[in-house]
Amino acid sequence: MALDTHGGIAQYDAPMKDLYEMGEMPPLGHVPKQMYAWAIRRERHGEPTTAMLQEVVETPQLDSNEVLVLVMAAGVNYNGVWAALGEPISPFDGHKQPYHIAGSDASGIVWAVGDKVKRWKVGDEVVIHCNQDDGDDEECNGGDPMYSPTQRIWGYETPDGSFSQFTRVQAQQLMPRPQHLTWEEAACYTLTLATAYRMLFGHEPHDLKPGQNVLVWGASGGLGSYAIQLINTAGANAIGVISDEDKRDFVMGLGAKGVINRRDFKCWGQLPKVNTPEYAEWFKEARRFGKAIWDITGKGNNVDMVFEHPGESTFPVSTFVCKKGGMVVICAGTTGFNCTFDVRYMWMHQKRLQGSHFAHLKQAASANKLMLERRLDPCMSEVFEWNDLPEAHMKMLRNEHKPGNMAVLVQSPRTGLRTFEDALEAGPKA
Repeated sequence: MALDTHGGIAQYDAPMKDLYEMGEMPPLGHVPKQMYAWAIRRERHGEPTTAMLQEVVETPQLDSNEVLVLVMAAGVNYNGVWAALGEPISPFDGHKQPYHIAGSDASGIVWAVGDKVKRWKVGDEVVIHCNQDDGDDEECNGGDPMYSPTQRIWGYETPDGSFSQFTRVQAQQLMPRPQHLTWEEAACYTLTLATAYRMLFGHEPHDLKPGQNVLVWGASGGLGSYAIQLINTAGANAIGVISDEDKRDFVMGLGAKGVINRRDFKCWGQLPKVNTPEYAEWFKEARRFGKAIWDITGKGNNVDMVFEHPGESTFPVSTFVCKKGGMVVICAGTTGFNCTFDVRYMWMHQKRLQGSHFAHLKQAASANKLMLERRLDPCMSEVFEWNDLPEAHMKMLRNEHKPGNMAVLVQSPRTGLRTFEDALEAGPKA
């Protein structure tokens, strides 16, 4: 059937069906009864290749302030690994639904809108940020929505993430898609970029300022690659930490002032008991690591901020090398959750320990604007076919993924496409 133009999308013919194959496009605005999705079920918790199975499920129904998005591509993040494993908690303990669709990053097209949605229309091309809330408490209205008691992460704490042909989101989660990026490039950056943005700029008075120094753990990864670019845009200096020497050029190419290979040091893991020989050895190595920072920043110049996310293995060192009155900001614990540190250096040097969790819309939109203005590189490293989605998560679980961010194709039939018309032309024919 022929369709009128919506959101800049030209007319095309497509049949009305209850289920479409991957890459096959329905008529614009037609919502099929069912869709394909990678589903996790509680009894399958385990490694992604066994926990995630492709199923046919019901297409989500919309509430008045919700939007249905046709997913063109999705980002691969560590919370997909956590959802598969059911660790540190099972997502089913939160949303109580029979299956879980992971995925907290996506690019796509608005396909249907609730009757109270005003800012978006069918056909709009969007990226999605992953924060949801009920919008009716004090923090959502004049405070910080990330402090709302209803705050939750779409695709992790909700059952309806981006690893499906359609996804249901709140209208406030949508942001304009950078038109110069491919669908897969646009899908891979929002979660890590917005998280890094809030960590660096969201915690006054320790918001990043020109000339400051920031130690960035995992500098070649998704979070780290954006942290370094954002630090550069602020006129500050990034000191990147890597685990493999072959990542040095990548991190320096992003604009880091210097790079340190953590494998050159032996001060990782939980802190030994204070005033023991083991502690003395750790202290010696931690000071040697601090000198490596001084070799980049100048003698006596400790970092103003530590950009933390490994957690257990690095936290004792992070809290030690941060300057007096500085801040350690942490958003994850990818090496473990039992963080230890010598509290004497925390209280006597008056350091701030700050937890940070994703970002609210204004922060996510500010970060997205930098991408729209081509000030940032999405640092997409690998793209996976739809059928290889579990294996992409296995690479992340094994820490075998390449530097940067990973994406998976959903409705986009191949890589390199930048418009819906490209996808129509390249996709399977009905």
